[in-house]
Amino acid sequence: MTVKSFAKINLGLEIIGKRADGYHDIRTLFQTISLADELDFEPAPPGVLDLAGDDPSVAWDRTNLVLRAVRLLQVETGTERGARIVVRKTVPAGRGLGGGSSNAAATLLALNAMWDLGLGAGELAGLARSLGADVPFFLHGGLCLGEDIGDRLTPLPDLPPLPCLLVFPPFPIPTPSIYAAVGPSLTSAGKVSKIMRFLESGDFGLLENDLEHVIFRAYPELERWKSYFRERGAVLSQVSGSGSAVYGLFSDTESAAAARRRLPGTADARLAATLPREGYKAQLGAGA
Repeated sequence: MTVKSFAKINLGLEIIGKRADGYHDIRTLFQTISLADELDFEPAPPGVLDLAGDDPSVAWDRTNLVLRAVRLLQVETGTERGARIVVRKTVPAGRGLGGGSSNAAATLLALNAMWDLGLGAGELAGLARSLGADVPFFLHGGLCLGEDIGDRLTPLPDLPPLPCLLVFPPFPIPTPSIYAAVGPSLTSAGKVSKIMRFLESGDFGLLENDLEHVIFRAYPELERWKSYFRERGAVLSQVSGSGSAVYGLFSDTESAAAARRRLPGTADARLAATLPREGYKAQLGAGA
């Protein structure tokens, strides 16, 4: 069984406040894009769990979200079935694109089918939530409003597909380091939400990523990439999540392709597109 595991970008991110448990309440728009990893699943004898991947920067041990998802399924269902899993990475780790979370969600869906576990959507969502705040989104895809720590989801009507040009800096950014630097001045509790205004008006110019105030102080080169995309006519350009990837959304493929051709230096860049929910669900299991 082969499944795709798609990346996401954040179309805006608002910091609402800090919780007693140390996490932050946020409001964000998750959007799947066509950039994807591939995961191969094969049955194995009871008790056998093998995981391998082609990205040496990723730990393919018991700390990996894929193996954690497998073991969680075993514990919750009591199954002793085994699996051999191979991950072919295209979505780079530590860039704010949710690659690991997407891999975990794909694993829950694939093994629920391969092992004939019969778990429903609500049960899978509960397991996903225990693995990480971003994991539940990848059971939905498309455009979703994320609230609380990002795990309370409201699926939204899809936007028209848009070309998405991404630049991958040669370094990851640890998410905890960015949130640890968020101060009270960045919280937006009680303020009018620009995300909610965008959902009413469709004006991309309203959207902001509050984390950029912290990110650009530590990594000023990312602000230069954002400026480049805006100069090239992007309707929206932001750091995705806590970074380090920077993306530009364009109104047409020709503009996005031209921006890619004119990228300065030897930037690692990919041209993708936003992926609506129907297309996401259809392609998620392509090849299974």
